[in-house]
Amino acid sequence: MTSPLTLTLIGIVISSTREARFGEKHGVWIHEIAKQRKDLTIELINLRDHSQLFFDEPQSPTSPDIKSLKGQRWADRLAPIDGLIVVTPEYDQGTSDELKIAFDSAGQKLSRKPVGFVGYGGTGRVIEQLQLVAIELQMAPLSNAVHIDIAEFIGIWQQGKNFNDYPHLAQAATKLLDDIVWWAQALKKPRAKI
Repeated sequence: MTSPLTLTLIGIVISSTREARFGEKHGVWIHEIAKQRKDLTIELINLRDHSQLFFDEPQSPTSPDIKSLKGQRWADRLAPIDGLIVVTPEYDQGTSDELKIAFDSAGQKLSRKPVGFVGYGGTGRVIEQLQLVAIELQMAPLSNAVHIDIAEFIGIWQQGKNFNDYPHLAQAATKLLDDIVWWAQALKKPRAKI
């Protein structure tokens, strides 16, 4: 059994920053599933709490030069995390500007860490796009993801259904969590040597 001192720390990032966002429901849902596990600790991270900071960088957020104090605080927030699960809406088969800039701003703090995705409101293209972004950032994107397709999204959003009406989503979440814990543990020791 894993001791509390060695538990894997996984951050769940709610990436939508819009006022009328629906992603909070998805973030809380995956967070509740993750809290039941004994092999990890979990932190819910709200990108909205950090979103305005990304647009005051004097240059590209991928620049190795000194970043703004706000951008550095974001990167430092992610430094202790062993892996990330990003809850993301799909906008025109892609991601939001805020999430892309958040990834770029965190830069090296995300390097060689696993990342998984819970995507909603589209066809899954946002997850494919973010997996490519993660590769460029030297992260380890997971192939298992939770795809909340448009039918499930509309059912939960407008038809009074809830996540329990779609048991395949919980099964996908379990696979994602299994993978992220395995990869986070596998990469933690080698990452410490860098």
